[in-house]
Amino acid sequence: MSRTIIAVAVAAFAGAASAQTKWDMPTPYSDGEFHTRNVKQFAEDVKKDTGGALEITVHSNQSLIKHADVLRAVSTGQVNIAEFLLGQFANEDPVFAADNVPFVAPGYDNAWKFYQAQKPVLEKKLQGRGVKLLYAVAWPGQGFYTKDPLKSVGDLKGAKMRTYSPLTSRLAELLGATSLQVQVTDVPQMFATGAMTTMVTSSATGTATKAWEFVKNYYKTNAWNPKNVVVVNQRAFSALPKNAQDGLLKAAAAAEPRGWEMSKEREKEGDETLAKNGMTVADASPELRSALAKIGDQMAGEWEKSAGADGQAILKAYKAK
Repeated sequence: MSRTIIAVAVAAFAGAASAQTKWDMPTPYSDGEFHTRNVKQFAEDVKKDTGGALEITVHSNQSLIKHADVLRAVSTGQVNIAEFLLGQFANEDPVFAADNVPFVAPGYDNAWKFYQAQKPVLEKKLQGRGVKLLYAVAWPGQGFYTKDPLKSVGDLKGAKMRTYSPLTSRLAELLGATSLQVQVTDVPQMFATGAMTTMVTSSATGTATKAWEFVKNYYKTNAWNPKNVVVVNQRAFSALPKNAQDGLLKAAAAAEPRGWEMSKEREKEGDETLAKNGMTVADASPELRSALAKIGDQMAGEWEKSAGADGQAILKAYKAK
């Protein structure tokens, strides 16, 4: 074999090696949770749609980076891609809290419309942190888990309530409860030790944490559908070859609607699983919903004021849809 042929072969091999990029992707939840299953399918699609040029290794259950640190990690390039609960970072920007405001956009249809209204502003805010939004998926509607029957909001006064974002902490405060920001993985221990007595979350989280071992009632309010987002570091994205960028975006475009459908199925399965394990699953009473709606109105006013022009733009766009 001539030296020229050998040189060409070595160059071709080096080019192929450099063309393959591998990323680590932290996610907050267990392998069985629907968000994680969707992310893993997304990673498989990325490998396929990029022809193997980009390979993503998913690290579930906070095993790589703690949930609270993920936004900073992907912004700084510590990791190139990540998933996180958007509302958890509401203290960093009110726009991140938009989908945590109760009763503004209740139910999946309204939540989707609200996401479309929020998306342009959200993308701009994330870009300011050096990250690009790939897709977002809503959790099932939120409700209250209690040991004793919940007849009125007054029954929540003094409760030690698990929350997961600044706005759910504000909800607890307005209910007269003590707010405890607790990651999903820590819920069973907090219940078992008595450090926590109630929580506001979805049936998905309820089943994932086996809530029936600690409480007996789940009251559905469907007051809001908080979203997880998958984002990529903008510099890392820009460094990818065009075919890899296109493949990544193609996989994300498939993951978003798939995730929303998985969420709807997860809500149905979650409600059924809670009931099968002896919990009372019921819609909140009209009286309870009315009282919660009043609190929601107050929180919506507070959020709009804190979000300023951004909040007004999101609400205006949502009402126009």
